[in-house]
Amino acid sequence: MTRKGILLAGGTGSRLWPITLGTSKQLLPIYDKPMVYYPISVLMLSGIREIAIITTPDDQPQFQRLLGDGSQWGVSFTWVIQEKPEGLAQAYLLTRDFLDGAPSAMVLGDNIFFGHGLPEILARANAQEAGGTVFGYHVSDPERYGVAAFDADGKVTALVEKPKVPPSSFAITGLYFLDGRAPDLAARIKPSARGELEIVDVLEHYRAEGSLQVERMGRGFAWLDTGTPGSLLDAGNFVRTLQDRQGMQVGSPDEIAYRQGWIDAKGLAERAKVFGKSSYGAHLEGVLKE
Repeated sequence: MTRKGILLAGGTGSRLWPITLGTSKQLLPIYDKPMVYYPISVLMLSGIREIAIITTPDDQPQFQRLLGDGSQWGVSFTWVIQEKPEGLAQAYLLTRDFLDGAPSAMVLGDNIFFGHGLPEILARANAQEAGGTVFGYHVSDPERYGVAAFDADGKVTALVEKPKVPPSSFAITGLYFLDGRAPDLAARIKPSARGELEIVDVLEHYRAEGSLQVERMGRGFAWLDTGTPGSLLDAGNFVRTLQDRQGMQVGSPDEIAYRQGWIDAKGLAERAKVFGKSSYGAHLEGVLKE
């Protein structure tokens, strides 16, 4: 079955208050684009064209006004309400009907990925029919994250949430490729001490049966989590530096859709016209002239 995408854009964004008291965190700008463009781009780079977007009831109209139905990019969006955030694994329960037994790729709406070779590692994860793939990223403060432990052969032996003594420096990022069993596994786990359905408990099932792959992202990759004011600013500066130096867009669904062949030159020209004289619109016009 064709893999489907899940974009988790609910939650309150309380770590960013008062910035997010009036709008969703995932609608905040990361330099020249709304944050949600970046995780959508990751799913599109994976070849995924059916995407469920999970939002709060209050925020959903704003997302729909921004993103439409996805047809401008040759994809389709299904809108799912999250009444109350109860852990990352809840996303699989909310999208059970949408997935209908299909494998999935879930990305957190505040995670940004960039790097030469990113489409290739996403393609490998997408090609895995059984089990799951997650991505490990080397960090200087692993005690803040879910961390993977490895044996001498590089096989993952444990997943530990916010360990006091980290077994490695590889944090598990907010991108999860799982097979069609994910909703059933999420339905079987119990809430943690903090009252949430933890994604690590779902991943542990795959690890225990030996079907969980941890793809390590090396030096050439960037993974940015935009959950605090400082990291939000850092992400914007990172994108600005790359784009201004290289003249290439980071996280452009329009460009990705065109290069994937999901929209044609006429479709991209129409999108460029939407953005007028902005730098983003000018970039799309430049893509057309290549």
